[in-house]
Amino acid sequence: MSLLAFVLIIISAFMHATWNYLAKRSNGGFAFVWLYTAISATVYAPFVIFLLIYQNISIGWLEIGFIAGSAIIHLGYALTLQNGYKIGDLSLIYPVARGTGPMLVAIIAVFIYDEQLSPAGIMGIILIILSVFIITGGLRVLKQSAAIMPLGYGFLIGIMIAGYTLLDKGAVSVFLISPLLLNYGSILGQLILLSPYARSHWKDVRSDWKSHRKEAIGVGVLNPLAYILVLTTMVFTPVSYVAPVREVSILIGAIMGMVLLSEGFGLRRIVAAGIMVIGIVAIALS
Repeated sequence: MSLLAFVLIIISAFMHATWNYLAKRSNGGFAFVWLYTAISATVYAPFVIFLLIYQNISIGWLEIGFIAGSAIIHLGYALTLQNGYKIGDLSLIYPVARGTGPMLVAIIAVFIYDEQLSPAGIMGIILIILSVFIITGGLRVLKQSAAIMPLGYGFLIGIMIAGYTLLDKGAVSVFLISPLLLNYGSILGQLILLSPYARSHWKDVRSDWKSHRKEAIGVGVLNPLAYILVLTTMVFTPVSYVAPVREVSILIGAIMGMVLLSEGFGLRRIVAAGIMVIGIVAIALS
């Protein structure tokens, strides 16, 4: 993995953990998702207009198909994530989701994109997945009935993460669709799909804007930017490496949950964090 790819992913990880913290703090649902999606569409519109005018980019049925598919999966991911955060801790759901996703990506990418993993890369991926397992409490957490539902949400979100990661990897690296265009098109698609609900529940939208304006703006700005950096990295880096390394955001998110949301951390998660760092270094050096 190149130094540029590594730096872009680490910056993206900080942004990703931050917007997930803001989303968790909002405790919002459909209305909040529509709100931050509308903000994203507004903030990034000038950049997309500039791209279309000066890059002479054509949009055909292939591009529309990828954008529509990405929008549907991302919307399902966003809504499921918000529902999960209503019933479970950020420091539990976030690691499970972000650990399941790259594990599936690393396995499937070998078959879909014919990616080759070095021994160091394989070891790094295994260590990251192991660290996620430790962070979430391992098999012991399954004995806690209150954790079953959050874990279910975490695994479901992880499957969606793998879905849109693999789809978007093909879009930007195989069919060379602009990362900014792909992400913005997905945002517009989500906004269109959610607008009928927002219109019929406008009181909820106004209430979320009044109570969680800062969180909505933060998510609206950071969510697309974090993913644009990842998409850009996937243009020249195997997705089986990109997906696991960006999960350093798990460590950042767990620390945020501990410090800002008063969620427990403990020795177990400190050990897991150390294993994750070793895994990330192994992939970076591979």
